[in-house]
Amino acid sequence: MRGPDVPVELVRARSGPVSNSTVTGKTATSWTGVAANHPFGVHTLPYGVFTDAAREQPRVGVAVGDAILDLTAAAAALLPEHLTLFGSGTLDPLLAAGRRTWTAVRAALTEWLTDDRYADVLAPLLIPATAAAMRLPFTVADYVDFYSCEQHATNVGQILRPDQPALPANWRHLPAGYHGRAGTVVVSGTPIYRPPGQRRLPDGTIIFAPSSALDFEAEVGFVVGAPPVSGRPAPVTDFANHVFGLCMVNDWSARDIQAWEYLPLGPFLGKSFATSISPWVIPLDALASARIQPPPRNPCPLPYLDDSRAEPWGLNITLEVRLNDHLVSRPPFAGMYWTAAQQLAHLTSNGACVRTGDLFASGTVSGPAPNQWGSLLELSWNGSSSLALTDGTTRSFLADGDEVSITGTAPGPAGSTIGLGEVRGQVHALVHA
Repeated sequence: MRGPDVPVELVRARSGPVSNSTVTGKTATSWTGVAANHPFGVHTLPYGVFTDAAREQPRVGVAVGDAILDLTAAAAALLPEHLTLFGSGTLDPLLAAGRRTWTAVRAALTEWLTDDRYADVLAPLLIPATAAAMRLPFTVADYVDFYSCEQHATNVGQILRPDQPALPANWRHLPAGYHGRAGTVVVSGTPIYRPPGQRRLPDGTIIFAPSSALDFEAEVGFVVGAPPVSGRPAPVTDFANHVFGLCMVNDWSARDIQAWEYLPLGPFLGKSFATSISPWVIPLDALASARIQPPPRNPCPLPYLDDSRAEPWGLNITLEVRLNDHLVSRPPFAGMYWTAAQQLAHLTSNGACVRTGDLFASGTVSGPAPNQWGSLLELSWNGSSSLALTDGTTRSFLADGDEVSITGTAPGPAGSTIGLGEVRGQVHALVHA
């Protein structure tokens, strides 16, 4: 079944980014009925992987409002020549296909969902999101976590090193980061078990016990699609050719384990036990209206990090952090000192290999006001105070049973909202074998 006679030609003809005008004016009349202001409206079209009661085999899907379009089945009907991109139950083949294919597939999806000639073919392939179970959307090849928010880094410095300068001497010269553990990146909803570890008590005693200072970190993650040639750096100007899109990240942290181990080499077991990501990957093409100039940098970065003459990759994203459904913070991503384009340039500057499915996270996002801080380390000032929730309870760090939710939104074209989805995880007591 081929369906209407335009998708193949449309996909072959369109090689540039989808412009705002491509979608504007059609959203309100989409045959799907999705509202123009829905975070997962036709301006967004994020990709994920799901199963449902009908079939246990994972399929690639696209979120459309409160439904999921089965893209594996849709491609079989309308784009059989691209079926290999969607038939493996993972986003890996689509990520590897490259910028031209990413933009062309998005253009086809936009046409399908805004032209009622496709309704008869696609309407049966729309599945209620509540009936689906979301899977890890891609194979995480490698994981790096950066430390690129000046406000967060300043807060941490004041908390942990009150008698020293808040920012290390190198901080404004390079995007600092650490190499994480890809095997413990999990999809939203996966239980988070309180990690055990070695830590030092206030009296100097060294023990091995479950962490008593478990924390969240509100971050944005960037997903590498088509990597640069192995061993070659990725200039800041080539960012959009290599990065497919972004997702929400919670980089869970055991602060007491981290505090004892992190000198002289940095985070290790206090971070490696779990990192949660949202099930939906938002393509970069959806964020054209959210792009802004990053904050001014002083001093000017070295040439390989200097983006002053490049297209800006600051992003006007607002995160919301909820603890047990109580809103506790709204961190603004727009203030991030180092952009994802600079992070990728620095990551590859020494010839390090980057692969399809590599994930690099922004680092904790925090703003200047206390209600914009993206971790309990800051919100409780390392446990010296308590965060009051609206139900009357308080927290310094996470308790067993606590559930953390992080969402994000960005401005879209014509006053619309681009939703970045949700990453959610609940803390469980350590289970001994």
